[in-house]
Amino acid sequence: MSVCIDITGLPPERIVFGPSPLAELGAALHALSEPAHHARLHGWTTATAASLKPELADRLHEADFLWRATRSDILLPPRPRETLAEELDDLDGMDDEKYVAAALEISCASLYNAGAPSPLVDARMRERALDLAAARGPRQAAFVKRMLLDPPGARAWIRRLLEDCEAAFFGETWQRVRVQLAADARHKTELLRRKGLAEAVAAVSPAVALEEDGLGCRVVVDKLTHGRTSAAGSGLTFIPTAFGWPHLFALHAPGWQPVVQYPVPTGELGGAEPVDVVKARLEAVAHPMRMRLCRSLARGAYTTGELADAYGISAPEVSRHLAVMKKAGLLTTQRRGRYVLHQLDVAVVARLGSDFLEGVLR
Repeated sequence: MSVCIDITGLPPERIVFGPSPLAELGAALHALSEPAHHARLHGWTTATAASLKPELADRLHEADFLWRATRSDILLPPRPRETLAEELDDLDGMDDEKYVAAALEISCASLYNAGAPSPLVDARMRERALDLAAARGPRQAAFVKRMLLDPPGARAWIRRLLEDCEAAFFGETWQRVRVQLAADARHKTELLRRKGLAEAVAAVSPAVALEEDGLGCRVVVDKLTHGRTSAAGSGLTFIPTAFGWPHLFALHAPGWQPVVQYPVPTGELGGAEPVDVVKARLEAVAHPMRMRLCRSLARGAYTTGELADAYGISAPEVSRHLAVMKKAGLLTTQRRGRYVLHQLDVAVVARLGSDFLEGVLR
């Protein structure tokens, strides 16, 4: 499962790394609305939420479908600018149909990849948007109705909301994090120039890779979703984020320039394990017998014969279970003469919960 961005024939100068105040504000608003996703930001989310004026907090709640469950594509600009005002000016140039369709993509729906028509022109999509909003709450439903009835008014309301966030808390926050984000973007740009795209992409995240074969060249983002788009005729933008971890966003909607928002490195333990690896490890330890074998393997190193004797099963059956666990990367082995001893890699198993959580939140 992955999002593939076709970059075949794309000139290197059309691949851009740069910080975006609008994208970072979107990440910060998501962290405020879902603090449980962002334990590393506990101090900031607690202090910021406590300092919000009730009127601004109410307005943020009203529009939180733009950044809560997923991130609206309007918050991931293809051309990062120096200031939030410049990026909002660019956003103002988008036509109503495209803007409203992106703003009302309230959940990670299967229609995202299909290029579904805008709710402003399609009755079925309009009813879908209203139904999804109703599940979020009465205030969100009322706001979606206003957006469908008066797109220019709703867009102006959203712009004022984002500007008020900048004045209330984000302006100071952006001045603090933009230096780190700009430095990361410069580093990736230098890697691209000196060592090529593969090195630059590899530095973005272990979950992002460059694939080249006879069919072309692709940037592949490892996620629990399928998606495919092309950067031909537009470009590809990479936006670093300080507030985004563990999320890794890949804007790949039809008709939009692809954008990847990636968290800057933190130097902490753990990593972006591929989702297929996490799935294999969960399946490996879920089997009742393998779970029982783990009880011994976590305590020390054992041979196949010792495990067979301890659990009353045949040595070939133990070997089959150990092979599954070894393929999933859960075991270490050592040889002592003619004996091979197996042991659970406790560090890998200890990270399994966080790897799973990062995979589903990515």
